[in-house]
Amino acid sequence: MRLGATLTHLADAPPYPVAQWAARLAAAGFESLWTPHIVGRGPLVPDPFVTLAVAATAIEGVELGTATVQVPLFHPAELAHRILSLIAVCGDRLTLGVSPGSTATDYATLDRDFATRFATLHGNVTTLRGLLGDPPAFLLGSWGANVERAARDYDGWLASGFRRTPAEIVAALERFRAAGGGRAIVCAVPVNGRADLGPTRDVLRRYADAGFDDAVVVIGPGGPEPEEVRALFPG
Repeated sequence: MRLGATLTHLADAPPYPVAQWAARLAAAGFESLWTPHIVGRGPLVPDPFVTLAVAATAIEGVELGTATVQVPLFHPAELAHRILSLIAVCGDRLTLGVSPGSTATDYATLDRDFATRFATLHGNVTTLRGLLGDPPAFLLGSWGANVERAARDYDGWLASGFRRTPAEIVAALERFRAAGGGRAIVCAVPVNGRADLGPTRDVLRRYADAGFDDAVVVIGPGGPEPEEVRALFPG
C-alpha cells in the first residue's frame, strides 16, 4: 500500500504554505499529495486547482490528486478548462477524485441544487470525459450504492477515512472488490497529534491488510512531523 498526504488541513488555522509543505512531504517520502474542494463552510481551504498547480512547480515525480472535486458545483466546460490548465502544469501526474459532495452549505453558497447532485455528477463526468479527450483517471468518492458504481463506471474509488470507521471502510472495500473495482484509496486519515501515531499505525496496517492500494493521511496543524508519520508505514 502506498502512502500519501494532504496538502491542506481541515482545522481552524492558517493554511499550510503550499510550496514548502509539498516539498517537505515529498522529501519525507510520501508518494502522492492530495487536496479537497471545500467552499462556504469552516476555515479557508485553498482552491484545489491553485494548490495543486503550486505543488506541481515545487516538486517532481509525485502524484497529485483532488480528494475530491465537487463536480456539480462547476459547469462542465469551466471544469474541463481548469483540469486542462492543471494538466499543462503537472502533466500526467494528475488523478481526479470526483464526488457529488455531501454538504448542503457548499451548494447553498453557490446557489446550486443539492437534491439533484448525484444525477448531475454522473452526467457531468460523462460530458467532461468527452471534453477532455484523453482524460486523467477519475476516481469516485462516494458511499452507499455508489461504491459499486465506482467499480463499474469509474477508474477507482476514494473512501473517506474522516467520516467513516475502519470497520465500515473495510466492509465497503469488500463490496468494491466484489464488483470488480480497480484502484481503492482511503483518504483523509487524520493524524492530529503525537498520541495519534500508534493508533494510526494500526489502522494503516488494517487498511493494507484489507487490500487498499493507497492511504492518504491528513496531518493537523501542530501535529507530528511528516517524517514521523511516514515512518508509520514504510511500505
